[in-house]
Amino acid sequence: MSPAKREASSGGANSAAAGIAAGIIDGYETVIGLEVHVQLATRAKLFSGSSTRFGGAPNTQADIYDLALPGTLPVLNREALRMAVKFGLAIGADIGMTSVFDRKNYFYPDLPKGYQITQLSYPIVGRGSLRIHSPVTGGEKTIGVSRAHLEEDAGKSLHEDFHGMSGIDLNRAGTPLIEVVSEPELRSAGEAVAYLKKLHSIVRYLGVSDAIMAQGSLRCDANVSVRPVGAGGDSEMGTRTEIKNINSFRFVEKAIEYEARRQVEVVKGGGEVERDTRQFDPRRGITIPMRTKEVENDYRYFPEPDLVPVVIDEAFVDEARRELPELPDAKRRRFVESLGLGDYDAGVLVAERAVAEYFEEVAGLSGDAKLAANWVSGELQGLLNRRGLEIGDSPIDAARLAALIGRIKDGTISGKIAKTVFEAMSDDSAAVDAIIEARGLRQVTDSGELESLVQQVVAGNPAQVQQYREGKQQVLGFLVGQAMKLSGGKANPAEVNRLLRDALK
Repeated sequence: MSPAKREASSGGANSAAAGIAAGIIDGYETVIGLEVHVQLATRAKLFSGSSTRFGGAPNTQADIYDLALPGTLPVLNREALRMAVKFGLAIGADIGMTSVFDRKNYFYPDLPKGYQITQLSYPIVGRGSLRIHSPVTGGEKTIGVSRAHLEEDAGKSLHEDFHGMSGIDLNRAGTPLIEVVSEPELRSAGEAVAYLKKLHSIVRYLGVSDAIMAQGSLRCDANVSVRPVGAGGDSEMGTRTEIKNINSFRFVEKAIEYEARRQVEVVKGGGEVERDTRQFDPRRGITIPMRTKEVENDYRYFPEPDLVPVVIDEAFVDEARRELPELPDAKRRRFVESLGLGDYDAGVLVAERAVAEYFEEVAGLSGDAKLAANWVSGELQGLLNRRGLEIGDSPIDAARLAALIGRIKDGTISGKIAKTVFEAMSDDSAAVDAIIEARGLRQVTDSGELESLVQQVVAGNPAQVQQYREGKQQVLGFLVGQAMKLSGGKANPAEVNRLLRDALK
């Protein structure tokens, strides 16, 4: 291939990649709406007293109501209702002072009653919104949330290790969920992931869910369609497909990108996109049809006859409002305005409540918010990622990290040596000062010792000394490096720099 053709080919690939990132594929834009199922962190199920604990042996956490035995009646879990209201308040949503439960009728082997109790016309949480940082526009974007309704989860079908048969585990049946339904205002897979991460952050801040995707306590259904760029309004929406039960941020991104490309290829090839329900195969990176997509009438919704409408008062809402913590957006603004952090660094730190609280403790104890931010989001997060740990399991607590930062600030150790001390701290519970002394890592600041070091460097590198004196200023960095090497990295680099400049005049 000629250089010109190779350059054109490379440019085309880069352009296509940029288009996908922006949700644009061959003149078509992607339209995405997410339905996110958030398992509420109640101890009991939505309508029964069975445990919601994860990991129990199959069918050990299902009582007579979960099994749909004749004559059993649902009793609403008040705590689930309170958690749903807290979520609604956190996203600035309308709270349904009167909400109604409905029956959604469909058959599935792990749904013992043959219907699911959910909410349709009168949900507990109405219209609200989430603010995200859009990778498409590079700025803030508001995504509408049309509703968040309470419903019970189904059980789980098990298809492995049953000698060609399937098993049913009803431990999850009846677990309380809120289904958070976005408006179709997401325009790329990247925006969808940003929205999902923001939602994940909020429910964890609130403490209403652990939102562990690998355990199924946060699951995402993605509705995807494509339409010509420039089309607008619901009347010009393309036919959408639904990708069910995606359980990781990365898979959400991959599934949406694949499905959007697939639909564009169908339309440009003269075909029509079928309205169906699909699943994502992460091994092959493709979506696979499961069944024809049901419409609302297929479910034969009607009001649940065994539950009266739920009526709450202002006192109930005010009680939930008093329990709201400082939420991620407010915390990020405070970190920027009061602590002087950059917007990006603040955004990284507030994504997880526990990380934000750890950082604030380090910043307060060390008196240096910027150094604390660098160490928490850099070295500490790297350590936790390598070891597969959460911040609550960190081998270095906030007080010890603050002490390390203090020793950088007072010149006891250099920033470079601090990384060596940090690694030692990860396996040694001793105090920071004890580790520095035991390993002989204290920074050399004695002027006589440093002057001797500088003289050795000047005498041992005559060619570089001559280059510096002839005006090649960048050689100074080489000479400082030689001095640091001779000292085993323990010399004070600022002082070495000053002494070298004096010696080279």
